[in-house]
Amino acid sequence: MPDFTMCKGEDCPLKNDCYRYTATPSDYQSYFVDPPYIEDECDFFWGKQSSYTYDSLKDIFNGDLNKSETKAK
Repeated sequence: MPDFTMCKGEDCPLKNDCYRYTATPSDYQSYFVDPPYIEDECDFFWGKQSSYTYDSLKDIFNGDLNKSETKAK
């Protein structure tokens, strides 16, 4: 269950590479009211590296340090 604001990707050319669009939403998922993609850029773009960082921090926060170290290899 994503615990962050997702994007519906309306008219966004970056959506297929953005985790805010490609993540599987929860039943009570929050979304941006207006798409954050404006004039060829998105300040909220969440690429693959950002997803890895988010998952690693979540593992560390949950006390599973070994899982994060395994992902890094």
